[in-house]
Amino acid sequence: MKKVIVISTSLRHGSNSDMLAEKFVEGAKAAGNDVEKISLVGKNIQFCKGCLGCQKLGRCVIKDDVNDIMAKVLKADVVCWATPIYYYEMSGQMKTLIDRMNAMYEQDYQFRDVYLLTTAAEDEPETPKRAETGLTGWIDCYPKSRLAGTLFCGGVNDPREIEGNPKLQEAFDLGKSIGSQGHQRG
Repeated sequence: MKKVIVISTSLRHGSNSDMLAEKFVEGAKAAGNDVEKISLVGKNIQFCKGCLGCQKLGRCVIKDDVNDIMAKVLKADVVCWATPIYYYEMSGQMKTLIDRMNAMYEQDYQFRDVYLLTTAAEDEPETPKRAETGLTGWIDCYPKSRLAGTLFCGGVNDPREIEGNPKLQEAFDLGKSIGSQGHQRG
């Protein structure tokens, strides 16, 4: 059993990326993992001020929801990010959270496998590539971790438009594969 944290970064009710995240959660739970989904809806996540106080304190000096999220990420074996693609990049709230988790840099972390689930109105295969590159920039700072898998569902724009899409089953299967040996990047 692995501790899995799924961070759903869309702020839109009924978002397609959140629906992918939910299926990933269901699959990971079906495989017997301990899974927690964190939605950024209603979370207070302020911008990083670049003060670097976190490097001395091991936590951010800003008193909002980031330190609690960061504590959960540090103790997870698996971290899955779900984001809509905005202008061919991860959502701004995802990037802000990544920037704010700078306090993790000097700390011991447990996560090894990182997954990325993305959705967009555009459906070209290259649509999520910049978001993948942005996330791998974060992963590169944690050398014991790796991008273990990605899943992109294009051609979905309106809330819940992903309903009935086979990518939901793929998200379930990707979550269910956690803990199995030899999972390939998708």
